[in-house]
Amino acid sequence: MFERILICTDFSDGLHRLSQFISSLKLAGIKQIVFLHVVPLWEKGIIPQVDNEKIAKAQTQLAKAIEQSPTDVEVKIEVQSGKPVETILKVAQAYQSGLIILGSPTRSILTEKLVGSTMADLSRQTKIPLLVVRPQLFSAYTTEELTLRCQHLFRSLLIPYNDGKVSHYLVQQVKQLAQNQSDKYLQQCQLCWVLENTSPKERPRKVLPQQADETLSKVKAELEEVNLQVHTEVLEGNYLTQILDTALMSDISAIAVSSGTIGKLQEWLVSSFAAEVLRQSWYPVLFFPFPD
Repeated sequence: MFERILICTDFSDGLHRLSQFISSLKLAGIKQIVFLHVVPLWEKGIIPQVDNEKIAKAQTQLAKAIEQSPTDVEVKIEVQSGKPVETILKVAQAYQSGLIILGSPTRSILTEKLVGSTMADLSRQTKIPLLVVRPQLFSAYTTEELTLRCQHLFRSLLIPYNDGKVSHYLVQQVKQLAQNQSDKYLQQCQLCWVLENTSPKERPRKVLPQQADETLSKVKAELEEVNLQVHTEVLEGNYLTQILDTALMSDISAIAVSSGTIGKLQEWLVSSFAAEVLRQSWYPVLFFPFPD
């Protein structure tokens, strides 16, 4: 599974709380954790400068939080000044991180397109998977709840599927994670194919429910080869609505998605399904950047 993770926090996203749950994260198979806080350059003067005061304050805050960390988990603190995306990529490369965890505030599609987002910029510049969480999620958990959440960070994944090349890639990434894990951290997957509703005047569906079910059965068998418990479901309706409703009623840890268009010109014209999941899901989203 993911053994080396980079946790990026701005202290408003609640992710710095994970520094108190190193022992629980260890039970999810994690062996190295890097906490990163990026301090913006101080730009009140003519020349931008490093804000040493804020850097020192952040270092102290994180260092105090990890004092009781178990010795068999490598925990590092990085507080650097600069641009968030550039710094995240640099630190991830330095520590060979296999997963980047970051928060994602709720924002409109127009706001995101105008000002951009760290997640969108990262997805274009790295092939490292991203775990994107809502700040309200980890902030609102009690200690007992967050302990369990950290222990089962990737136990069960919801995988939207439509038999396209992005879906094929997503399944292969999940399969590879299951093959490479040293223990059963990832145990279950739920494959969900949503057939969009069509009116009588529109062209008939390219895929019928029975065909979708047969295809999912083959994918299920493929994932079961790597000892995963797999449930399949074919639904009808709006793709995004049905996936979010399924996540709500299912026992999942995260929704797994992939896309190669987030943050690119195509997103200005038609927002991708993955982008909408990232904007609207209150569940953690495990995002695999699709290779060009």
